[in-house]
Amino acid sequence: MTSKMLEEALSSFDAVQAQLQQLDPQMIEIAGRLRRQPPQVAMTVARGSSDHAASYFAYLTMQLLGIPVASLPMSVVTLQQAPLKVSGQVAFAFSQSGQSPDLVNSLRLLRKRGALSIAMVNAESSPLEAACEFSLPLCAGTESSVAATKSFIATLSASARLIAHWKEDLELLEAGRVLPEGLREAAQQDWSVAIDALRDCQRLMVIGRGAGFAIAQEAALKFKETSAIQAEAFSSAEVRHGPMALIDEDYPLLVFAPRGAEQAGLLSLAADMRQRGARVLLAAPDDIAERDLTLSRAEHPALDPILAIQSFYVMAAGLAQARGMDPDQPRHLSKVTRTH
Repeated sequence: MTSKMLEEALSSFDAVQAQLQQLDPQMIEIAGRLRRQPPQVAMTVARGSSDHAASYFAYLTMQLLGIPVASLPMSVVTLQQAPLKVSGQVAFAFSQSGQSPDLVNSLRLLRKRGALSIAMVNAESSPLEAACEFSLPLCAGTESSVAATKSFIATLSASARLIAHWKEDLELLEAGRVLPEGLREAAQQDWSVAIDALRDCQRLMVIGRGAGFAIAQEAALKFKETSAIQAEAFSSAEVRHGPMALIDEDYPLLVFAPRGAEQAGLLSLAADMRQRGARVLLAAPDDIAERDLTLSRAEHPALDPILAIQSFYVMAAGLAQARGMDPDQPRHLSKVTRTH
């Protein structure tokens, strides 16, 4: 039995391929503007899965460009009418539908106050697009399942490519050209052990760090949305500051440990939690012998989290059905969320 969620997740490589064919001229224009008028600070504005994508964007921007990035609470702009001093800075909005009034109004006001406004939005001709000076279409096409998958992956890939153009990073740009093939491979990874382990799960932690923390955040949300599991995402560094008090015998943890400076700490945490009796599902590349789930490698480590979430989505769709749920129609939720 299949689902729209699974079908759309498996079509993510088509969206990324479409971006490669269509978006480079717009990205080059935006990147040129950012280099000519470099901001000292960048802001991100988003909710839900799009906010997790914004976390990935923020991490890469700070790591590769050295520009501090802050996630802006929209209520500060729309409800409090705070006199933010943002002239000469840049605000990035991330959205699937581009319709939420608080998102649109935030970008409209930030632009009015002198910020360069850039939207990454999937739906064409949206209010968000009209509110911003620049807009990058995500090229994911219509997404029917309430659970966002291909639009999330498309946001990550567009984010990484825009940053690569901004930095003029030829290595990252070239790695992005073969990302669609990497997504195809990642979708074939066998994560069935996670379905078996989590079929009757009621709670779990999802652990990541660095750019991979955005993936942990997104995975935790999908566990809630599609499988009604009380899942919470934590940085591996934060777990030791209190949350680990919750971990007892057989407590389930999904740990994302892709390549990078953060990997050693993630592996150490996974080993420690196993010693405490936790049920650890360690997702790591195939050179990590103690892994439970295999992560594909991209041509650049910055793109590894994109392949990780691709493998996760396929598993999550199967897990929801194994739990007797419809991943396309999470209870109480709708595709377009409008907040004020």
